[in-house]
Amino acid sequence: MGESDTVTDLVAHTALDRRLAGIVAPAVEAMGFELVRLRLMAGKTRILQIMADRPDGGIEVDECAEISTVVSAVLDVEDPIEDAYVLEVSSPGIDRPLTRLKDFEAWEGYEAKLETTELIDGRRRFKGLLAGTEGDEVLIEIDQDGEPVTIGLKFDWLSDAKLVLTDELIAETLRTRKAAGTINDADFDEIETDTASEEE
Repeated sequence: MGESDTVTDLVAHTALDRRLAGIVAPAVEAMGFELVRLRLMAGKTRILQIMADRPDGGIEVDECAEISTVVSAVLDVEDPIEDAYVLEVSSPGIDRPLTRLKDFEAWEGYEAKLETTELIDGRRRFKGLLAGTEGDEVLIEIDQDGEPVTIGLKFDWLSDAKLVLTDELIAETLRTRKAAGTINDADFDEIETDTASEEE
């Protein structure tokens, strides 16, 4: 595969996952989508989990099925997995994983949970508001002794990162989907009402 962006992001972790991502990503991108995350899970029957999305967000269930068909065909040719496995293709969900540096820029101002591979100032887990990026660092505003403090974590230090499901995030996701035409006004109003009733 050679050195590529896949090695320097959180799309894939293990060497095999990275090899699989190198095979899967071009096929997914050729269909007009992006590979968000890939994990080959251990177990009696191995599960290859693939998360994909449109560059501007809003992938549909039938599109996941189309990606599954194409990826299955590509993997059958390459045959990189020795054991039997089940392929699962899904959307990233509202509380999506953040796997590329650009994700942290796109979701600036939203709450996220970050985890680092090593201890940073005595801790590995950070929760706060994303504050964009600066060079190769992810900026996050955390609560430190009751005061908001913005810190920078090198992207290479991260082992895991995801958005936190908040009312603001749900509302923004619904607005984006409505603008893209993936949900209509009736659906939007119904979900808004459901969200409001859950808060009461």
